[in-house]
Amino acid sequence: MKSSLEHMPLRKQRELGRVLEILHEEFEDALKEGTADFKKRGRILKVILFGSYAKGGWVDEPFTMKGYRSDFDLLIIVNNRKLCDFAEYWHKAADRLIHEASIETPVSFIVHSRREVNTYLKEGQYFFSDIRKEGIVLYELDDEPLAEPEPLSKEDRLRLAKGHFEQRYSEASAFLRTAEFQLSKSEGTGDAWSNLSAFSLHQALEQAYSCVLLTLTNYGPPSHNIKFLRSLAEEQDRRLAEAFPRDQHKERAWFNTLNEAYVKARYSKHYEISEEALTWLGERATVLLDLVKAVCSEHIEKLKHDSH
Repeated sequence: MKSSLEHMPLRKQRELGRVLEILHEEFEDALKEGTADFKKRGRILKVILFGSYAKGGWVDEPFTMKGYRSDFDLLIIVNNRKLCDFAEYWHKAADRLIHEASIETPVSFIVHSRREVNTYLKEGQYFFSDIRKEGIVLYELDDEPLAEPEPLSKEDRLRLAKGHFEQRYSEASAFLRTAEFQLSKSEGTGDAWSNLSAFSLHQALEQAYSCVLLTLTNYGPPSHNIKFLRSLAEEQDRRLAEAFPRDQHKERAWFNTLNEAYVKARYSKHYEISEEALTWLGERATVLLDLVKAVCSEHIEKLKHDSH
């Protein structure tokens, strides 16, 4: 695998260096009180940069393109599947990476065990095959290579893409219709219907972004964080960024509030979101679904053409 960052500006290389420091610091901190054997033996084996910063073609123009800025996308490989639990081992690192002043570039990361990654490669999981081919190793504890990928047949790729699209797109559309109905009931009735609408809208976006990821890559991370899913999906096709512009603070704040809805809209009595915010978010979700349909349909048509 590649290891050179010479294609990137020095300031970006320095940012990545600081990212690695934080990941190691917080992972070690999460393990230090552990008495279980797997915690005592817990190790980060590799950190691999993938996506636009690995391939080239990233965007770093927060004041243009409606505020769009590419993320550093990282695959963290650990030596035990139990260490992939985000809430227990990685949430503090994610929080520090958001608030670290020396890191301007947003950071998104997924965590898998080496056994998982090798299994995915042997099963023809082309998301990981692409990372193995195009990714850049930022850190590795040992030089043990990842498994050789087994490519899926064109027919299998088409079958999987069609199945993912049909399921996820219909679910996203159903959640959006539910959110619209709940919002219509919320007028003048307090927070209950608004919160239900926020939860349904969150699920519409989660399914929409997962639809893109699964249809185009056959991989969807187990996450309810729609900011994270949005970042990964937009790396697959930047047209998706048109759905949620980032250039207005108020609208960014509304999206962040919606990101909290998966838990807080159902369980926190302090969760609040305005009808104005829900109306705008619903309108943009409609735009997103149209873009998702176009992106996925184009991909499926290409697969059909390639399989003949």
